[in-house]
Amino acid sequence: MKNWDSLDENGVCSSEKDCEDAYKVCQNLDIPFHQVSYVKEYWHEVFTNLLKEYEKGRTPNPDILCNKHIKFNHFYNYAINSLGADAMATGHYARTSQEDEDVFQQSHVAPPPKHVFRDRFEIRNPVRLYQGADRFKDQTFFLSQISQDALRRTVFPLSGLTKDYVKKIAAEAGFQHVLKKKESMGICFIGERKFEDFILEYLEPKPGNFVSIEDGKIMGEHQGWFTLTLGQRARIGGQRDAWFVVDKDITTGEVFVGPTTNHPALFRDTVRTDRFHWITEDPPTELIQTKMMECHFRFIHQMPLTPCTVTLNMDGSVWIMLSQPIRALTPGQFAVLYKGDECLGSGKIVRLGPTEHTLQQGRDRMKEAPVAKERTPEPAS
Repeated sequence: MKNWDSLDENGVCSSEKDCEDAYKVCQNLDIPFHQVSYVKEYWHEVFTNLLKEYEKGRTPNPDILCNKHIKFNHFYNYAINSLGADAMATGHYARTSQEDEDVFQQSHVAPPPKHVFRDRFEIRNPVRLYQGADRFKDQTFFLSQISQDALRRTVFPLSGLTKDYVKKIAAEAGFQHVLKKKESMGICFIGERKFEDFILEYLEPKPGNFVSIEDGKIMGEHQGWFTLTLGQRARIGGQRDAWFVVDKDITTGEVFVGPTTNHPALFRDTVRTDRFHWITEDPPTELIQTKMMECHFRFIHQMPLTPCTVTLNMDGSVWIMLSQPIRALTPGQFAVLYKGDECLGSGKIVRLGPTEHTLQQGRDRMKEAPVAKERTPEPAS
């Protein structure tokens, strides 16, 4: 599957090399190899959205959007409708409530029962998404926006395996060319490169000032607020000490910075999402009945899960109150919720609560405010 036209880029990620590796694996396993291109779809449904989000001062997650719009939509429909497949299997470390351990454990011994997958897909109960056995490599975070229809006809063969064990299987099968590949850590299907240089190829520079959150002093100049995200170190010319991005104002072009990586202006405990996407399509019964629910939250893959209280709004969005302030909560990222090992779904963060810095300033002003002296009542005439 090709989603990015490498002829337009000089990036380090080569789709041609990935395609060649996949072809070799198919040859070794004696299975058909099909190549499809979704360059146009990726551009219109993922990449243009990414650019618009950056212009709004947000930091999007293209990996989640790529799974939602490309892999589990266009590619899924191609596999089911064009190839006539009963199901789509992917290499994600995740599992569903439909996983049939007996089928996968015995598939190498005897052929699976006829229509085994089709029978499973006719189950009327909603299919749930769970974390895989390898919790460190768990990828439910990236699958938190896929549709119920696609999940119902998707299987995750690696659900019960760890990454180390998968590598062992690959080594025994002679797939050395795959084992030598580095794990992709860049933007989905674009690869690794200096982000500022990359984004400025598509958005016009909009210089603005770095401003100290402490005293409002101008610290330097940047090339555009969209080249920066909350929490990252700001490269400010002439400054020896490290400064970190704590806020952005796209109306003035100012990027506010703090002098420490754990500055209070980076910590918040409340976010609001847009309309929340529930994996089972409907919110949990508890949330529908009481409008509130306790569960766990993360907005970055592999970050520790944080206890939270979720409030359901009339428009389908949710407020999420965290048990403790978290660093660099960022608009445009996805708030992913978990109940135990079940991934409930996600919603894009569109609003943030006040920072610890703002709250402390408010408390300080309250302390400094003059207390009105109690007036002595005048004697009755």
